[in-house]
Amino acid sequence: MDVQGLQMTQNNATPGVFKRNPPIAGEAEAIEAAKSGDAEAFSRLYALHKRRVYTLCLRMLGNVSEAEDMTQEAFLHLFRKIGSFRGESAFSTWLHRLTVNLVLMHLRKKGLNLVSLEETINPSEDDAPKRDFGSRDLQLTGSVDRVALERAVASLPPGYRMVFVLHDVEGFEHNEIATMLECSTGNSKSQLHKARLKLRELLAQPQPSAPSAQPNGFKEVVV
Repeated sequence: MDVQGLQMTQNNATPGVFKRNPPIAGEAEAIEAAKSGDAEAFSRLYALHKRRVYTLCLRMLGNVSEAEDMTQEAFLHLFRKIGSFRGESAFSTWLHRLTVNLVLMHLRKKGLNLVSLEETINPSEDDAPKRDFGSRDLQLTGSVDRVALERAVASLPPGYRMVFVLHDVEGFEHNEIATMLECSTGNSKSQLHKARLKLRELLAQPQPSAPSAQPNGFKEVVV
């Protein structure tokens, strides 16, 4: 199985399971033009970032149709809010945080619990990690097939998946996640630990050959 380029990495930003893309040529100019109401420039930003925003929505929601809808909602919201972008962080980081907040609001409107009610800050002795379970998981570090990993993440229970995506993929700190999910920092750490245990279990199982979910295409953003 070809796993070239799928190394879990620690880059200059935050540790993450999936490599982040480098800055995109022409992005800064498109941002400034879009702030001035240039629809073509906004369409350029949409083309540059729609795939990554969709992937984030899919990882958080685990549903293709909902992910497509939330991707459209994220860019509509971006069109209204892009004037507030001040460049204090990377544009992709700012856009991803905007998207995360929209997805969390969407889930709350559906009345779904964002964290498991069974989680506690004192896991059982059998489940307890041997070190601080907010630290990097070396057993999930190394060559991992991206398709198998994406499939395993999608199979996690919603609460586990949410914390895993926010921490290990998007790079949020536990205190930030606790604020987003309205839970304790210990709860966030506990769910991350159990998510990693579940992922190792899922990745150890024989993998089906079906392709991972891909977007069916994006509707044009009406601006």
